Amino acid sequence: YLLCASGDFVKVYSVTTEETLRLMGGHADLVTGIQLNPQNHMQLYSSSLDGSIKLWDFMDGIPIKTFTVGCKLLALYTLASAEDSVFAVIPKKGERDTFQLVSVKLTKGAGQDLEAKELSVVLDGVDESPKHIAFGREGEYVVSVKEVTLQVYFFKRKLLNRFSLRAAKTKGGDNQFSCVTCHPTEDCIATGHADGKIRLWRNFHHRKEYTFSTLHWHHDVVMDLAFSVEGTRLLSGGVESVLVQWHNESTCQKDFLPRLGSPIEYISMSSDGALCCTLHTDNRITIINSNLRFSRSIQGLIKSRDVKTGLVVDPRTKALVLNGEPGHLQFYCLQSDQQLFSLDIVQRQYIHQAGLKQSDLVKVAFSAQGTWLATVEEREEVTDPELELKLWFYNEETQSFKLNTRINAPHDNHITDMCFRDMDELEDDSLILVTTGRDCVFKVWVMVEDTDPEAQQSVSWSCDFVGSYHNYQATNCCFSEDGSLLAVSFEETVTVWDSVTWDLKCTFCHPPGNIRNICFGRLTCSKYLIGATDFGFLCCWNLLTCALEWSAHLNIVVLQPDPLSEHIAAVSWLSKESSLFVFKPNEPRPIYIQRNLCKEKILLAAFVPRDEPETTGTEKYLWLRRSQLFFLTDTQELLTLSTKSLEERLTPSSKQLAVEESLPVTPFSLLLGKHRRQQSQEDIDLGKLVVHNKNEQASPAVKELLHTPAHVLPSASFLCPIFINSLLISKEDKSAEEVADEVEMESEKTEDDSDEERDVTEMEQEDASPMELLGEMTCKLSKSQEKELRKIRKMDYSWISAF
Repeated sequence: YLLCASGDFVKVYSVTTEETLRLMGGHADLVTGIQLNPQNHMQLYSSSLDGSIKLWDFMDGIPIKTFTVGCKLLALYTLASAEDSVFAVIPKKGERDTFQLVSVKLTKGAGQDLEAKELSVVLDGVDESPKHIAFGREGEYVVSVKEVTLQVYFFKRKLLNRFSLRAAKTKGGDNQFSCVTCHPTEDCIATGHADGKIRLWRNFHHRKEYTFSTLHWHHDVVMDLAFSVEGTRLLSGGVESVLVQWHNESTCQKDFLPRLGSPIEYISMSSDGALCCTLHTDNRITIINSNLRFSRSIQGLIKSRDVKTGLVVDPRTKALVLNGEPGHLQFYCLQSDQQLFSLDIVQRQYIHQAGLKQSDLVKVAFSAQGTWLATVEEREEVTDPELELKLWFYNEETQSFKLNTRINAPHDNHITDMCFRDMDELEDDSLILVTTGRDCVFKVWVMVEDTDPEAQQSVSWSCDFVGSYHNYQATNCCFSEDGSLLAVSFEETVTVWDSVTWDLKCTFCHPPGNIRNICFGRLTCSKYLIGATDFGFLCCWNLLTCALEWSAHLNIVVLQPDPLSEHIAAVSWLSKESSLFVFKPNEPRPIYIQRNLCKEKILLAAFVPRDEPETTGTEKYLWLRRSQLFFLTDTQELLTLSTKSLEERLTPSSKQLAVEESLPVTPFSLLLGKHRRQQSQEDIDLGKLVVHNKNEQASPAVKELLHTPAHVLPSASFLCPIFINSLLISKEDKSAEEVADEVEMESEKTEDDSDEERDVTEMEQEDASPMELLGEMTCKLSKSQEKELRKIRKMDYSWISAF
């Protein structure tokens, strides 16, 4: 297994299949450290910024204990010699940006939630990074590095030694510490530095007689170091994307594993020494054999420098598509939390050099069925950008996109937006691509037959129409649901065009401020056009009356329509917090509001269709039945809204014994209360009363019996009386025959009433005016009405409790 901290979760991966086996959640904030329990390697400790330490059984994904420390935990360490304690880095009280290494005594108790308030300070003035602290051979000492100072604290002798290097940068050298690790069997400390050097410290028991040797291959900062289990090999990694293996602490004897794709941030060794893994800056884990050969790769969502393409959904795979590696498009599967594949768009070697202007991917659009893909790449030039528009066709045989048309300089300035017309793609003339640019025009691209005999494809793309409006810059474009109208925003004005004749139909404007986002309503709200301005106004125009329907003053930064419903999600950024508003264009009042959605600024959003509509019990989340909403923040975090609680999404295996709804009806399913008898229409017509048996409801005793793990269940002799009593019928309940007999007897008595009493009752009801019936409730009851009340009092209504 491979254990990894991911956000506020801990993931368990299979090393052989790369699959995510378990997702362990329970922390309320970022998980900052995970360590195996030295006393039981089937258990795991995790620390978080929420101030708690959790002990997990990661084989079943079950939390065993939760220890509340009460302060932020920035790193976590365990020692085999410290059975009841763990070590953590916490902020120092009363001082800003100052941290200390403390020993946390884990309280022993019977409960699951315990407090661990007993802290003892081991080192002061440490760095908050987990890579800046390491424990030595058999836990005899702990090492801490910060800036140019190295501290070694010996536990038994209670001795602290400090060693400092020159802070001044001389001859291109930089002695700043970047990481530290300790030899597993010898008294040796390895430190990495900002200038790419590795120092091996020895004889550090003495303050003046210490020695160190230097290894140097990296040209930039050493990101992490790790010794092998035996200590014969040292692994190092950095920005070169190369894993270096040093033998016997010698500069001459070293091996390399190059071209790992991105800079190495962390290195970890398996407990048996057979595997090592590297964590990269592009959110990827690489599993490597002990002979320095590539084995597996687990790719998550790649963190790009700037997501210029936006969040786009692939209609074929329902994957999230956005910028990946430089010049690449990544297809990210939301269900498996892994990358499906990466498509090389720019098809040029990316050179990692600061200040070098290189081509990058800036715009992406899919056709309705996902058979066509349009991409725009540009070189980062301010005055005269190099633009290239590419059209890709999906090949069913190769199951990949193939380049169809390459258009150089499609616009004279930056392309701001593009979209396909969502219509039936079986007809070639219905497929249209529109691009807008800062050159004050929008262009319409259509498919034409390729007359070149040497061409490998039968169709290609060419420009069919060029439109403009008062020489304003075109900023956004979108088609209506039926494809008959095209909306293009030109600075402060929204123009609506006929997509057949390309005639200008109408214009809308809501000054001040330029139009930031536009979208059409869908389904029953298709007659509305929504726009957001950079001055904070959200506007809704009626296309039939060509008038403003309503407007709201919100600083909307994201406007995203749901492709499967009438709902539109709008994200605002006010007072340094992001808020979500979900509304229908025909109703100015939002149907859902989520204030303070997150502290980060949300830049992008996307609705991803679900495979099957989700059943939600509350009306609050009905708008999420058919689609799921995802957000991307300015810190490259991908967020989503869930209709289920954390416990429902992360059901541990001990609670997975419940019978599924899809199983056939059996006595066992009746016992669990999963099947409830329905009252037949025939019984309703005959007026018979059906009493539901209480045994059909889920009994708490039965639930406890089936959900409690077998190894903690009491004896069968103790459980048997409880189980039998839960099946017995209470004496208060009457059978269905008894209730029916009482109803028949009461009905016979009512037939003995005289006709005179009935006549008097009817006259009194006819004389009573509507005002008296609604207002005065003190009228005298007749004898027949009093008899009816007596019968009602005598009847047994305990059967209603079964409903």
